Amino acid sequence: MSNFSINEMLSMQKELQEKYKDKWEPITSKAGKHKLLWMIGEIGEVIDIIKKNGDKKAVQENSLRAELVEELADVLMYYNDVLLCFGIQEDELKQAYISKFERNMKRW
Repeated sequence: MSNFSINEMLSMQKELQEKYKDKWEPITSKAGKHKLLWMIGEIGEVIDIIKKNGDKKAVQENSLRAELVEELADVLMYYNDVLLCFGIQEDELKQAYISKFERNMKRW
């Protein structure tokens, strides 16, 4: 199984943004807050699946699991739009993630 990198996701989002540039809000820092709100909406859809069906059923039942994974993909798509809006690159995110991870490992 190959890895699916942030760079690949960002590239795919750029392709989507280019295809729908006449229909969608352009990728700018101003649009970042809108993308965050859309992402929160998608997170709500993930929560609804779990809330309505229970965590075990949402993970174990094939059709619900597929729905859950699809909604999580929507969350990631908006997340990547946010990264694009604010010009955050994979390496920058990686360094911040590692730094936060190391702090959390020492926290308790």
